[in-house]
Amino acid sequence: MHKITNVQIGTDILKANLSIAHEISEELKAHGIKSYEFMGAVGSGKTLIIERLIERLKAKGVRCAVIAGDVSGNDDYLRFIARGAQAVNVNTGKECHLDAHYIQHALEHLDLHSIDVLFIENVGNLVCPSDFPLGADMRIVVISTTEGDDMVRKHPVIFANADLAVLNKKDLAGYVDVDPNVVISDYKRIVPHKKILLTDAKHGEGIDELMKEMGLMRE
Repeated sequence: MHKITNVQIGTDILKANLSIAHEISEELKAHGIKSYEFMGAVGSGKTLIIERLIERLKAKGVRCAVIAGDVSGNDDYLRFIARGAQAVNVNTGKECHLDAHYIQHALEHLDLHSIDVLFIENVGNLVCPSDFPLGADMRIVVISTTEGDDMVRKHPVIFANADLAVLNKKDLAGYVDVDPNVVISDYKRIVPHKKILLTDAKHGEGIDELMKEMGLMRE
């Protein structure tokens, strides 16, 4: 009986999150804002990839904002501010992911009339964020070669629930004895109809291709 109650509670939480996520999506669309959620482990390169995107978009006159999610601290938030983006820092405390409720409140601190693109950087891990959509137009999961070549097969759910995957730090693959083709093969077995891109965010490689897949750059 206790087990059934837990399942019901979990179902209610997910349902409530989806309802708020839908409200967020409608609000962002009403303001003409394109939105992207970035998920991935700590150290995968989510922050640097978003920074590279901001740099390129800012050069084109595109106004960017970021909601930076972390358990604690404001390091990523400060990096986004330094890039000239509007930003809101969200600390979750003991929570291992952002949920739609966090995002709804974060939006209250942004001037939505002066934003063209919104990035949401989720808390760093490959498990918790998967079940909690945040209302973004696209969900992107980032992993890196330094995490090993088994990350996809160890965490299949988040890749199945994302729209696009990025394998970052391709320049380090040889140094950490990782074959990117193994990662790509695992990914294709789980989601054969979706794309995985290779990037080297430190040197800006693959960012233009990522922008194209995100609909932020014309072919």
